Amino acid sequence: MMRLPNAVMKIPVLGFIFGIVVAHFMGAVHARDDGTYAQSPLKPWFDSLKSGKGLCCSVADGIAVSDPDWESKGGHYRVRIDNEWIDVPDDAVITEPNRVGRTMAWPIKGTLGISIRCFMPGSMT
Repeated sequence: MMRLPNAVMKIPVLGFIFGIVVAHFMGAVHARDDGTYAQSPLKPWFDSLKSGKGLCCSVADGIAVSDPDWESKGGHYRVRIDNEWIDVPDDAVITEPNRVGRTMAWPIKGTLGISIRCFMPGSMT
């Protein structure tokens, strides 16, 4: 039986690990602020928003959520993103006043689906 050198056997493992690392960083780069709202007077306020999960805009871009796409039942929130209803964790809810008035969510899309980093309810008008 022919034995392969240890270095040859490690190449596929190292390639797999490298692929995982690259995929992780690609996702992290994709979620960063692209500078679109750099001149907005509300940018410092958005940058300071945080929930019990941490800062919102440092990890994910916020999206406006239309009234039919979020609801409150039994003291908990749900939001519909990509046609999927997602329960908002209690610690993801932003408790300070909403200065934009619209409902906002900061979703994070990962291999296990969509999770909500931060959620700020609107006026539901």
